Amino acid sequence: MALDVDAIRARIPALKSGSARFDAPGGTQTPQPVIDAIAEALTRPLANRGRTTEGERNADDIVTQARAALADLLGADPRGVVFGRSATQLAYDLSRTLAKDWGPGDEVVVTRLDHDSNIRPWVQAAQAAGATVRWADFDPATGELRPEHVSAVLCERTRLVAVTAASNLIGTRPDIPALAALAHDAGALLHVDAVHYASHAAVDLAGLGADTLVCSPYKFLGPHLGVLAADPEFLRTLRPDKLLPSCDAVPERFELGTLPYELLAGARAAVDFLADLAPGGRGGRRERLAASFAALESHEDALRERIERGLADLGGITVHSRAAHRTPTLLFTVAGLRPADVSRHLAEHAVDAPAGSFYAVEAARRLGLGDEGGVRVGLAPYSCAEDVDRLLAALARLPR
Repeated sequence: MALDVDAIRARIPALKSGSARFDAPGGTQTPQPVIDAIAEALTRPLANRGRTTEGERNADDIVTQARAALADLLGADPRGVVFGRSATQLAYDLSRTLAKDWGPGDEVVVTRLDHDSNIRPWVQAAQAAGATVRWADFDPATGELRPEHVSAVLCERTRLVAVTAASNLIGTRPDIPALAALAHDAGALLHVDAVHYASHAAVDLAGLGADTLVCSPYKFLGPHLGVLAADPEFLRTLRPDKLLPSCDAVPERFELGTLPYELLAGARAAVDFLADLAPGGRGGRRERLAASFAALESHEDALRERIERGLADLGGITVHSRAAHRTPTLLFTVAGLRPADVSRHLAEHAVDAPAGSFYAVEAARRLGLGDEGGVRVGLAPYSCAEDVDRLLAALARLPR
């Protein structure tokens, strides 16, 4: 099945601004059904969760429906879906909880490919516990993070491996099941940052082999929110810091304070929107999501290849996204020009493609780009061939 991109674009009000948007890796634009779900949640009675009053029931139903939707998206158990302010906040909360059992002699593995939200929380938690941090490198020439890069820093004292399922900077998609097998053979947990990955590929928590996994709905057409998924039986073994009277059940024991019900309603609507991206999808929501992501990958890969061909024809442009298996996310630099100046030039031609390291500062430095990074072009379900042509035309007009 193919995406009906015109139909998708017609349901996203922000696209009426007229810009060709390649900033989706930093956050996608919001479809009208998601906006409507948020508004509906706020216009109906709301109260703290319960089953007595209408407001209590509305809140409780929103939370239950959102957990079910995100569980379908991630191949998880709804009882193991935790909501938070952001993936960064959830990583910090989880790292502090796990680090209660770490001490001198224990080791934690992070990679130089990752967004800093999947590095610094683990580094800081390890340092506070007196544990040792080991760094898994990646090959800057190819952008690949291979299993041997991780196995080289594993040992019997490794307690956790933190790795991205897809680089938000250069799109590299490591072999997560292989890394999970390595981590588990060493007796370690595997934490997966799927924030960028979940925007472009169907997620299967068990299939990936992740013990814990995070994503962010605002990267896949939803509101600003963070989600953590894990086996609820594993979550029951963890004792996070919490208020004395707050709920001690799983997953509620990990959710600090009152949940943003309206954002959860929007997250559920975003998953439903994704499930119906491919016209004519059949089956339950999980099955329709699989069909939608298959169609989405085909659509985005075709546009990515179109961009790559165009960049090669222009000359003077170095593309740093080179891994054999990657998302439709391209980081490039232009000879003789600062990335910020290229991004500014594109903006003047109504093409939104930001520049920087995008919090993947370790990866940008390893690539030799420093903290300036490069210009990042990312695709989304609403990206179209006309957008790509506008991008390439604007780059062709760069002052050299």
